[in-house]
Amino acid sequence: MSTLLTMLDAFDNLPQARELRERSYQDLGDTVVDVGCGGGRAVGELADRGVRALGLDLNPAMLEAAAARWPAGEFRLGDATALPLEDGSVTGYRADKVLHTLAEPERAVAEARRVLAAHGRAVLLGQDWDTCVIDSDDPELTRTLVHARADRQPSPRVARRYRNLLLDNGFTDVTVEVHTVVWTDPSFLPMLADIGGEGPWLDAQADRARRDRLFVAVPFFLTAGTRGD
Repeated sequence: MSTLLTMLDAFDNLPQARELRERSYQDLGDTVVDVGCGGGRAVGELADRGVRALGLDLNPAMLEAAAARWPAGEFRLGDATALPLEDGSVTGYRADKVLHTLAEPERAVAEARRVLAAHGRAVLLGQDWDTCVIDSDDPELTRTLVHARADRQPSPRVARRYRNLLLDNGFTDVTVEVHTVVWTDPSFLPMLADIGGEGPWLDAQADRARRDRLFVAVPFFLTAGTRGD
């Protein structure tokens, strides 16, 4: 299993993450595209609810894992900025932890509007990579590591732009919610390793986890809008 899939599973299994997914499924209608579907959990859960759900991803290994895990779902290779869908062909669009990976996230939002039917709903979900709260005995180093990790993403601060991206692309009734996910157990250590790398800082965090003193809080932005006309 890939490191990325392992980290996604660790997040998706959290009760807070399950609640967040449930919020993101509301009012998507009966035909939904999940862009950047990863391991396919959202597609599988939507399919279990009787929704025709299509998962798109650029990672063939992820698509293979998704199809094996969720046989009721439909999965296809696809680019968020050039969706293989007809105009107005879906009632719901969902992009979870995706737009920060794009150099031009506005192109993905324009595609969302194109493929949505009139009055269809788009949901954008993800974290602002600069906003990660980690308790540490070395806050200055921690701040430096968090910002350096953010800067490895093409669009690390796009979540704070979700509302304006939807408004700029003709969406109406745009709403924003912020849900903070908290980790206090070792399940977050792989992500901390991704942030800080091997060494004393990570060792200190692992020690905190062993002593039940780990604390990480990450706010996730759930922004939704309706296609006008």
